[in-house]
Amino acid sequence: MSRPFSARVADPAWQHEVTAWLGAELVDVEIRSIEQPRIRPWSTQLRIDSSDGVLWFKANCAAQSFEPRLQSVLAALAPDSFDAPIAVDAARGWMVTADRGQTWGERTEPGLDQWCELVVEAAQIQQRVITHGPHLAEAGVPDCSPGTVLARFDRFVALMSGLPEEHPSHVAATTADDLREHRADLEEAVRTLERSALPATWQHGDLHPWNVFVVDGRPRLFDLGDAQWAHALEMLCVPFGWITERTDVPWEPVFSAYAAAWDLQAADLLDDWRAAGLTQAVNRTLTWWSCLDEATAEEWAEWGDAPRYHLLRVLKQ
Repeated sequence: MSRPFSARVADPAWQHEVTAWLGAELVDVEIRSIEQPRIRPWSTQLRIDSSDGVLWFKANCAAQSFEPRLQSVLAALAPDSFDAPIAVDAARGWMVTADRGQTWGERTEPGLDQWCELVVEAAQIQQRVITHGPHLAEAGVPDCSPGTVLARFDRFVALMSGLPEEHPSHVAATTADDLREHRADLEEAVRTLERSALPATWQHGDLHPWNVFVVDGRPRLFDLGDAQWAHALEMLCVPFGWITERTDVPWEPVFSAYAAAWDLQAADLLDDWRAAGLTQAVNRTLTWWSCLDEATAEEWAEWGDAPRYHLLRVLKQ
């Protein structure tokens, strides 16, 4: 197995390689200093102080190395919603973007109007992207559409129940049996979403106020490494959890605003919404498992319960 991602990006040799690449890509920019404020098992960022102001370099682990290509595609399709990268190395999963200051969540506590604006923006992006699935697939975005979910569920139940008991993602045999008993619920959810009024399309994967800037008075999305091609309603699962667990914002008007963006009523989507909670649980398991693929033992100890947590959500929907 190769060195863990976090160990590679902390290595001075890797940092020297990045500095050389930046110098070759940003030929008209004076780089004054570079800092590395954060390393995670799945990505790292470098803050670049330059003659063009602050720039950000991001490197992703292999499973999320599609992000620079995806951001380039989405910036071309929806330039008011995404910044185009300044520089990209698609093979290495590297990109440079401009600094946009504080995130939405850092600037303010978003209220009902802001949340409604965000989910409507997300719905409009989804509508624009529907016919561009092949471009996102070419970029490397995982296909997590409803028809793929059952095989993914079976794989993770088998995989995680086969892990050693001390592994943080281990699923006990009795729990695995419970999951298999709930497979029929998942099958029905897949059938529901396959006949849904809403399609499979791009979904951000981690849509919350710290992954959004406000530029020229409107939301601009970033941090796209968790993106998937999935049923449209899965986009709302993270906002739902964020709003209901962390705020006093009512959920129903936000859901209604999203439905209205599709020319539907909230009541038209209630069965689909329940079904999307099941499929998103399985697809979120994939996100966490993949982004820990290059993690250290210590990082697995810190983050490794997440795949198990999301898989077990199938029992709670």
